[in-house]
Amino acid sequence: QVQLVESGGGLVQAGGSLRLSCAASGRSISSYAMGWFRQAPGKEREFVAAISWSGGNIYYADSVKGRFTISRDNAKNTVFLQMNSLKPEDTAVYYCATDLRVNLGYHDYEHKYWGQGTQVTVSS
Repeated sequence: QVQLVESGGGLVQAGGSLRLSCAASGRSISSYAMGWFRQAPGKEREFVAAISWSGGNIYYADSVKGRFTISRDNAKNTVFLQMNSLKPEDTAVYYCATDLRVNLGYHDYEHKYWGQGTQVTVSS
């Protein structure tokens, strides 16, 4: 079992930046892949980024590539999502997730554990 808590969301103007954090508790996540997903109103939840346990393998959705950066601090049991050059279409609830396994996952059904989400709103 692991509990995930996201923070760092908020309201920002287009072109601005936010840094999301996902703090894990209950067990160490240092050996497992982690992912970020988002869900906009009226849309399905979609993959944003994933990072391997070591940070050596990282993948991004095409829609955020070059603007978002996923990272992790295993000593702090925390994963981050730095979001730059934000656009109104980035508005969504952002979730971190894990399946407590080594392999990266790009689909929400591949993840058993989810945080409660943090709202990101980008105004034009």
